[in-house]
Amino acid sequence: MNTGKGSSSTAVAPATYSFGENPEQAMSSQAMALVALSHTTVEHQLYSVMLEEIATVGTRVASFTTRRLMSLTGINGYSSVRRGLIGLANKLSIERQKVAGHNGSHRPLIVYLVFTPEEILARRRAMGLPAYPKGVENEHGLAAFAGPVKRIVNLGSLSRREAQVALCCAQGLTNAEIGARLQVSEQTIKFHLRNIFVKFGVKRRAELVSRLFRDRGSSIDLSL
Repeated sequence: MNTGKGSSSTAVAPATYSFGENPEQAMSSQAMALVALSHTTVEHQLYSVMLEEIATVGTRVASFTTRRLMSLTGINGYSSVRRGLIGLANKLSIERQKVAGHNGSHRPLIVYLVFTPEEILARRRAMGLPAYPKGVENEHGLAAFAGPVKRIVNLGSLSRREAQVALCCAQGLTNAEIGARLQVSEQTIKFHLRNIFVKFGVKRRAELVSRLFRDRGSSIDLSL
């Protein structure tokens, strides 16, 4: 296992998601989009570098210390990394394992099995968990929102909460309804909308929705 400083893994910007748009990453952008939107920002920072690491070393498992993950992601705080790892395990994105210690050590070594985006979605389906991101409810018909999800993923600069708000706008929800669904205040929704408008280069909600649904024919398959 290679976890030394010579790894080619790169840090992920702390404010937004990396949705796997890097062409060097051999992963499905369709599955990655859904997985990314289900993670918190910290969780996805951790997942991205862990996934890149196993792709680099050519193994399904690798040892990641908290300090190393902080260095790779730029996340400050042991507790943030540990909470992120717990969240990833709970969302079936990684699996924590113990293996026998090396060089005669009786202390077990902690390693992580990192699943690909496709495997994560398959594991969630097997456990009866939804694959769709928060902000899009199953009863509304997820397939209808393939276009908006693709637009949000391709933009690549929205925070997780902004992505959720944008998806809710695509469903025609009011600010009050979005706040109730995401359990935040209406003022917070307005704040996120202002940021979303700037990032999409629009001035009002109608323009945003139009942008999200444009080119309906080029959508991603969310039935993974």
